[in-house]
Amino acid sequence: MSQTPVAARRRPLLLPTLRGYQRGWLGADLLAGLSAGAVVIPQAMAYATIANLPVQVGLYTCMVPMLVYAMLGGSRAMSVSTTSTIATLTATTLVSAGVAAGSDDPVPDLMALTLMVGVLLLVCRLLRLGSLVENISKATIVGIQVGVGATVAVGQLPKLLGETSNFSGHGFIRSLVAVVEAVPGANPVTIALSAGSIVVLFLLKRFAPRVPGPLLVVAAGILLVAFAGLEGAGVELIPPVPQGFPPPSLPSFAHVPELIPGALAIAVMAFLESAAVARGIRKPGEPQIDSDQELFATGAANTVGSFFQVLPAAGGFSQSAVNQGAGARTQLATIVTVVLAVLVALFLGPVLSLLPQATLAALVFVAVISLIDVGSLVRFWRISRNDFWIAAATAFVGLTAGLLLAVVVGILATFVVVLRELNRLRIDVAEPVDGVLPVRLMGPLYTANVVANENAVLAAAAAADDAPADGAGIRAVALELTRLSATSITVLDTLADLDRELAATGVELRLAAVPEPGAVIARRTSWFAGLEAAGRVYPTLEAAIAGNAPVG
Repeated sequence: MSQTPVAARRRPLLLPTLRGYQRGWLGADLLAGLSAGAVVIPQAMAYATIANLPVQVGLYTCMVPMLVYAMLGGSRAMSVSTTSTIATLTATTLVSAGVAAGSDDPVPDLMALTLMVGVLLLVCRLLRLGSLVENISKATIVGIQVGVGATVAVGQLPKLLGETSNFSGHGFIRSLVAVVEAVPGANPVTIALSAGSIVVLFLLKRFAPRVPGPLLVVAAGILLVAFAGLEGAGVELIPPVPQGFPPPSLPSFAHVPELIPGALAIAVMAFLESAAVARGIRKPGEPQIDSDQELFATGAANTVGSFFQVLPAAGGFSQSAVNQGAGARTQLATIVTVVLAVLVALFLGPVLSLLPQATLAALVFVAVISLIDVGSLVRFWRISRNDFWIAAATAFVGLTAGLLLAVVVGILATFVVVLRELNRLRIDVAEPVDGVLPVRLMGPLYTANVVANENAVLAAAAAADDAPADGAGIRAVALELTRLSATSITVLDTLADLDRELAATGVELRLAAVPEPGAVIARRTSWFAGLEAAGRVYPTLEAAIAGNAPVG
C-alpha cells in the first residue's frame, strides 16, 4: 500500500520536481539528459521493431510522452518512453486484434491503443486505484517479464540471421518455428554484424556501464553500411526514416473492441513498471512517490502522446538508471532528452535510414535477455514457494498461451493469494474473566470473511461454555473490533446474527473499541443503535469485560 505524505500532496501540479531548483544543478541535468538520450533514443527505435512498427514511432515516443511526464511526474530521475515489456504487449495486442495482418498502416490503430491505455490510467487515478494496482505482486511481474524476455529474444533471432520478419507478437512457439525457418537462408555478413554488436553491448554493459553502448553500436552499424558496403553484402536496412516532427492526427477506432484486453494489460504493466522504477531510483531525502500522482502523469503522457504516433509509454529502468547515474537532479534532464530526440528527428532521418535491422535486433536481444531473471526465481524458491509458483505459472502461460493471457493469470493468481490471506482467521481468544470471554479480531472484517469469523466466535463461546475454568459457564462475549474502521451492510447484518445466536444460548454480546468511522455507519442500523442504547458498546476491551462505563 502506498502512503501519500502531506508534503507530497502540496507539490505543484506542473513541474513538481523543479520546485526549489538550484543553479548548480543545471550542469548535472544537462549531462544526464544527453547521456539518457544516447541510450533511450536508439533503444526506443529498436523496441518499435518488436511490434513491426516503423522505427520513427519509437523515436516519437521519446518526445511528447516524455515531455508530459516531465511536467507532471513526481520522480526526479525517471525517464518515460517505452519498454521492452510494453512494446511486446503492444505487438501481441496488435496481432491478436488482427491489426498486424489486416492493415497496411497499423499506426492509427496503435494510436487508438495508446489513447485507451492513457484513458484507463486516468480513470484509475480518478478512482484512486493506485494502491490497489500495487497489490499485484513482484512474482507476477517477474513471471511476465520472463515470458516477455524469452519470447522477444527468440523473436529477434531471425533478424539476427538476416531475415526481415519479426514474430515476437505471435508468441514464443511461433517465434521458435521462425528461427528454424530462417536458418537455411542465413546471411554470414549479417550474422557477423549481429554477433559483434551483441558482444560489444554485453562487454560495455559489464565493464563500462557508463558508456552508451546502444549509441556506439548504432553509430558503428551506420558507418559500416556507409563505408563498408554492407548493404551490397545482403545486410537488410530499416525502411527510410522521415525527417521532421510528427504532425498531430486522429487515431482509428475501427478495432477498439479487439484492442480492449491488450489495453487493460498494458495499462496495468505501464503503471507497475513506472511505479517500480520511480521507487527503485528514489534517493533518501527526495519526496516519496505518490501512486496516484504517477497514475495521473503516466496516463496523461499516454493520452496526449497518442495523437503523435507513439507507443504506449512507461518508466524504463535502463534509461532511468543512466539518467540518475549521470547525476540527474530533476526532470529538466528529461526535457534535455526530448530536445535531443526532436533534433534527431529533424536532421538525422537520412542518416538513420542507413541503420541495419540486425543492429536494432541486437539492441533488443541484449535488452530483453536481462528480463529472464533467474536470480529472482531462485530467491522466490528459497523464500516463498507461493511466489515462485506464481512467477513460474505466469511465465509458462506467457510462453505457451500468450503474454496477454499471462498478465491475466498473474493478476488473478496474485489476488487469489491476497484474498486467501485476508480470509485467514485471525482471532485471539483469552481465558474467561468473571464469566466474560474476551475475543479480539486481529484482522479486518469484510464480506468474504465475516461469516467465518462469526463461526469462529460462536465456536470459541461454545468451547468456553462446555469447559468452564471456574465451573460456571460464560455469560458474555466481549468482542474487540478495533479493525472495523470501514464496514458494510453484510458485515453489520452478520454481527447482528452473531448477537442473536449468542443470545439464544443465554450469552450476551458486548462490543469494544469500535472505531468512530465504523460506528458512524453502524449507527444507521437499528441493531447497533439498540446495542448502544442498552449500554453494550464499550470504549475498551477491559471496560467490556468489567461491564462498566459504556459508550454513549
